[in-house]
Amino acid sequence: MGITKHWAIFLSNSANKQVFIQQLLSQKAKDIFAELNSLEGMLFSSLTVNEYIDEENRHGFTVVTKHLNRSLKSMSSGEQKKALLNFLVSQKPDYLILDNPFDNLDVEAQASLLAMLCEISSHTSLIQLVNRERDLLPFIKTVVSIEQNNQLVLHEHLPTFLESYRNTQTYSFSGEIPPPIKHYDLANPELIKFNKVDVSYGEKHILKDITWTIHKNEFWHLIGPNGSGKTTMLSMITGDNPKGYGQDLTLFGRRKGTGETVWSIKNNIGYVTPAMTDLFTASHTLEQMLMSGFYDSIGLYNKPSDLQIKLAKQWLTLIEMDKLKKKPFFMLSAGQQRMALVARAMVKHPPLLILDEAIAGLDDHNASLVISLINKFANESETTILYVSHRTEEGLFPRNIFQLFPSEEGSSGVVMK
Repeated sequence: MGITKHWAIFLSNSANKQVFIQQLLSQKAKDIFAELNSLEGMLFSSLTVNEYIDEENRHGFTVVTKHLNRSLKSMSSGEQKKALLNFLVSQKPDYLILDNPFDNLDVEAQASLLAMLCEISSHTSLIQLVNRERDLLPFIKTVVSIEQNNQLVLHEHLPTFLESYRNTQTYSFSGEIPPPIKHYDLANPELIKFNKVDVSYGEKHILKDITWTIHKNEFWHLIGPNGSGKTTMLSMITGDNPKGYGQDLTLFGRRKGTGETVWSIKNNIGYVTPAMTDLFTASHTLEQMLMSGFYDSIGLYNKPSDLQIKLAKQWLTLIEMDKLKKKPFFMLSAGQQRMALVARAMVKHPPLLILDEAIAGLDDHNASLVISLINKFANESETTILYVSHRTEEGLFPRNIFQLFPSEEGSSGVVMK
């Protein structure tokens, strides 16, 4: 191909990237990328990692780890991606398609992967699919965007494109948050209290001496690298983890193990994670999905009251999706689905709203929308917010940070000032 060329493809959550990827790999690319049709490419993505893990589960091995002493599924996300990248490069493709390579990686793993990609760029062409501007590889200067109808548009001047791109990413919601349908009677201002909590599984230490208190009307960011124990801490808070028994752990005014039920704990919590998107089937309309938040159910199995219908309309108006209320939830764009999930988690105005990687996988525009909504909840409601991620998010303004630091003895936690 002569001089090694690199491209960045800026995606939106409405673009069908799978069509673009398939056209490239099947040597049927059009227009800008037609020159690649005589070349061999390979795909580097989380989906590819998962395919090799499935192969490993079926056969007990995979070509990716043939020369390693570890299985893919025993590795962290960063280690899995490095192993896959090394394997793909060893096949000497003409180009690699990098599908949002930094997704789900902590800061350290991102830096390590970036160093590898910079070295690879000297001999292999790279096509980076980008959802977030901050992930743009520094050596890429040729930018293409996917517009309506999957039309590819080449942008000759990177700074001009980025300036225009940034101007479309800011947003704020001006409407009022609908009122709560009920009020929670929690006299104790301390919602969650860890006091020297340890968690281990066999000889594997997860958490060490965690001491942390979450009060009413606070906005926390729980942050830590992949594998630092964030998910374990969340499972302690929601009452799902049996390791909470026998610990000095208080949830919504009750010591864990003093007769509370998992339901009584979850009744105080609204929860959002990207994986929840797959729980709602083709039979659920957006309106039904939103109202299911009143019952903490997946699907609407009770006839909603007039008040619930009224409040659902107000919520959909707030997030500017009222005209879509009868549309099947699965037919919404990824950004619309995530906005609806966040609203669903807040319809009952829970004492605690947990947002677990709530922005992961979104493009800059939709991330801006969700961030704006989260900030609005923090500023205009009495709900305590716990935002969980492995890196900070520009434009999000938590007032408190609890950071996990991994070690062989288990992760310790520190309240950051």
